[in-house]
Amino acid sequence: MVRVAHYKHVAKKIRLGKKTKQNRALPAWVILKTRRRVTRNPMRRYWRRQKIKNV
Repeated sequence: MVRVAHYKHVAKKIRLGKKTKQNRALPAWVILKTRRRVTRNPMRRYWRRQKIKNV
């Protein structure tokens, strides 16, 4: 089990929040608008496989 600090620096918390917001699926309207040319989010990552660098 990995322990993470309960109290984080504000700057680090902001960066983690940004990465959390980026880590979501594309909206359905984007897929429809591009006629399925864009179907996936390249920023998507799985917490266990790909770690965030320099946070």
